[in-house]
Amino acid sequence: MEEDMRLYEQMMTPCVRMECVRTDDGEGGYKTEWKDGEAFQAAIVRDTSTAAKTAEKEGVTSVYTVTTYKDEQLGFHDVIKRMSDGRIFRVTSDKGDKVSPKASTLNMSQVSAEKWELTT
Repeated sequence: MEEDMRLYEQMMTPCVRMECVRTDDGEGGYKTEWKDGEAFQAAIVRDTSTAAKTAEKEGVTSVYTVTTYKDEQLGFHDVIKRMSDGRIFRVTSDKGDKVSPKASTLNMSQVSAEKWELTT
């Protein structure tokens, strides 16, 4: 079956959306926790274009392209975790900006993302 898969599908690995949960800390503030949410498949590739390299030199964190299936579209500031290494990414582009057309046999959606640290 794998020979019938497109290259981007062969590169997909298990990921999860991270959910931010805030609870009352009992002292007038709150406690923030991050929990694994919905599982999905994604190919996450570092952007090595000239524009991305220029942005990195100006202080922007590393830029990544995240490819998912159309029904798993990620939105601006969604936080995701790649299960293979636990690396966290935050989406930096808008949902639906890069989606294969309905008439296409490709079933893909792409967003830009940056490496990110979870805060508590």
